[in-house]
Amino acid sequence: MGEETFDIVVIGGGVTGCGVALDAVSRGLSVALVEQRDYSSGTSSRSSKLFHGGLRYLEQRNFTLVREALAERNLMLNHLCPHLAEPVSFLYPLQHRVWERLYVGAGVLLYDMFAAAADSPLPRHTHLSRKAALEMAPALAGSDLVGAVRYWDAVVDDARHTLMLARTGSAHGALLASSVRARSLILEAGRVSGIEATDLEEGSEIRIRSRSVINATGVWSDDIQAMAGDRGLDVKASKGVHIVVPRDRVRSDTGLILRTEKSVLFVIPWDRHWILGTTDTPWDLRRAHPAACSGDIDYLLTTVNSVLADPLTPEDIVGVYAGLRPLLTGESDDTSMLSREHAVTVSTTGLISVAGGKYTTYRIMARDAVDAAVADLGTTVPDSRTDEIALVGARGWAELMEDPSRIGLPDPVRLLGRYGSEVGSVAALVESDPSLGRPLVDGVPYLRAEIALAALEEGALHLDDVLTRRTRISIETHDRGLSAAEATSRIIGPILGWDEATFTREIDHYRARVAAERESQGQPDDNTADAARMGAPDVRTGRSE
Repeated sequence: MGEETFDIVVIGGGVTGCGVALDAVSRGLSVALVEQRDYSSGTSSRSSKLFHGGLRYLEQRNFTLVREALAERNLMLNHLCPHLAEPVSFLYPLQHRVWERLYVGAGVLLYDMFAAAADSPLPRHTHLSRKAALEMAPALAGSDLVGAVRYWDAVVDDARHTLMLARTGSAHGALLASSVRARSLILEAGRVSGIEATDLEEGSEIRIRSRSVINATGVWSDDIQAMAGDRGLDVKASKGVHIVVPRDRVRSDTGLILRTEKSVLFVIPWDRHWILGTTDTPWDLRRAHPAACSGDIDYLLTTVNSVLADPLTPEDIVGVYAGLRPLLTGESDDTSMLSREHAVTVSTTGLISVAGGKYTTYRIMARDAVDAAVADLGTTVPDSRTDEIALVGARGWAELMEDPSRIGLPDPVRLLGRYGSEVGSVAALVESDPSLGRPLVDGVPYLRAEIALAALEEGALHLDDVLTRRTRISIETHDRGLSAAEATSRIIGPILGWDEATFTREIDHYRARVAAERESQGQPDDNTADAARMGAPDVRTGRSE
């Protein structure tokens, strides 16, 4: 990266930044992207894991956002990443006769109409009687239930999707590097002309020159804007907490969506688990590792238990994660009322910043940011074409799904849902070393070959990268992945050139991280939870930050 001048340097390796890299490189521009930690390590791995239009935004009369998001959802399912996105239905329990069914039904009908206008592949909503609702979701308490409305959206592993987006950008010629922190902007004649960065793995300094710099750092946007001596976007962080429970603790053939005082709460099918979330509260503490407190967890359990016949308890929780939404500030101090639409600004020094939006609309955000860069550069380039570019693994996936057994691996449908047509990389590793065809550890479905591939082809540099983002072991096992830590390290360590000291340090760090998160989740408020979470240093810097 230090050897050439790029058309665009992107700061931030979340879904928006990786989307910017793909959009720009696919238009023929030269692109470098730097991410200070791991791809999707911030907001983009801690979402509700949905491609959706945002049913609640209809109530806010934000029809433009819903229509745009539904069009993007359909594009993901139909073309861009059908191997990663899976249709999922949600049941909206009704507790009031007549008026509630009319009110909810009208909203969901409008939702379906917007979706149908954008080539929706999903079924339309249906109305269910009380009996039919209980047959579909026996977990629901029947005393107050009068019926339900069922509608459809899509579930996606957000970190997996962001990774495949990054790999697609790389396949088109973009240069991407994690563990590289933008330290300052290069300013020449009052204009941004690149970045000064630090390689956090080696400690070396890198000077990356470019004609344009795009700031896609989400809740860190203001920090990068300050480097330019400007403040174009004003971004406020809102904390969203999710909990994960075993699938057998909620007897249902469909997801659930519940109305809360300020927003909605989802119960989302997630392989052998359910994800329950989310909260929506202001956060002004440290942003790298936001912490869930006991109040967040109690709120989620109380809300979902209000409709369950067999209440969930804290002992049922397998995993907990917290993420920060980058919201554009408005007149309200209530984060649930702030805009989920995005904005792109160009500072007086030429720094382009993009923030806001939803995970589902990342492609639109990326397109608008690159359009701004092109206009600022005064260069004629083709329009965005990312609506035509299928992500790595999409092409050939449908044919393999016709007979998954032909790939010759255990649990082929799960593997095809993670790798698509790239599943041959897993098969090749197993063929070269049959021991890699075994599960990583008992009770964990991931194969040892998947762990090796994370370091070989998927950019994982640390144990935490593998257990938290390349897989979801950290939130899918009761011990938060501790029993898998050593086996994982023994597989990736030789690939990454670890010595025994590094091997020990990686495991010690992961254990400290799990301990700090568990301690934080027992704290009564954000301040004490944040202090507890900071007890474990960041694996890339060795500091609490």
